[in-house]
Amino acid sequence: MCAPLDHLETERHCSPRTRNTRLAALHSFFKCVALSEPELALLCQRIMAIPCKRYDRGPVEFLPAEEVTGLLASPDMTTWVGRHDRALLTLAVQTGLRNAELTSLRRQDVGLGTGAHVRCQGKGRKTRCTPLRSDVATLIKEWLSKQDGRPDQPPVPERRRSRRGPGGQASVVRLQEEPPFHGAAAAGCAGQARICAGSRSVR
Repeated sequence: MCAPLDHLETERHCSPRTRNTRLAALHSFFKCVALSEPELALLCQRIMAIPCKRYDRGPVEFLPAEEVTGLLASPDMTTWVGRHDRALLTLAVQTGLRNAELTSLRRQDVGLGTGAHVRCQGKGRKTRCTPLRSDVATLIKEWLSKQDGRPDQPPVPERRRSRRGPGGQASVVRLQEEPPFHGAAAAGCAGQARICAGSRSVR
C-alpha cells in the first residue's frame, strides 16, 4: 500500500502534502471497509496505521512597511483601473482579510458611517467585524460614490461588475510590481527596483 504513495514523490515529484492528502483518503475509505467487512478489519487496521509524512513548514512572510507603502502608492490614480487597484489593495492591507473573505464581500458588508468597519464571514463560518481607519474609510467611500451597484454586489468588482476570483487578487499584486511606479511610489521607494510582493503568497 505504501508503493503508490512513494510513487507520488519519487516518480511524479509530488509534495509530502499531496501524499498525505491521498493517504487521508485511503484512511477514510478503509475505515468504512472495516465497518462493512469485519473479516478485513485486521488489514484495514494495518493500513490506517500508516503515518502521515512529516515535512518542514516555511515561515509566513509579510511585506515590510516600506514595501506596503510602495505597493499602495504604485497604482495610477488617473485611470479607473488604478483607482480600482488602490481601493482593493488598501482594503486588503487594512483589514487583513483572507483571499476568500475579500472576494465574498458585498457592498452591504462595508459600513462607512460612525465606526467604519467591514463585516465578513470568515474561517469556521465565524462572523467578524474589522474596523477601518478614517483615511481608508474616506478612500473606500469616495470609490463607492462613483460606482453603481446593488447592496449584494462586491464593493470592488471587476470591470464586468462581477465578483473577483481568488486568482484575480494575486494578479493585482503582480501588476503593481512592474515599474514604472507612480506618484509617491517613485519618491518613497526610489531604492527599490521592484516590490517583492511576488515572492509572498496572497492568502
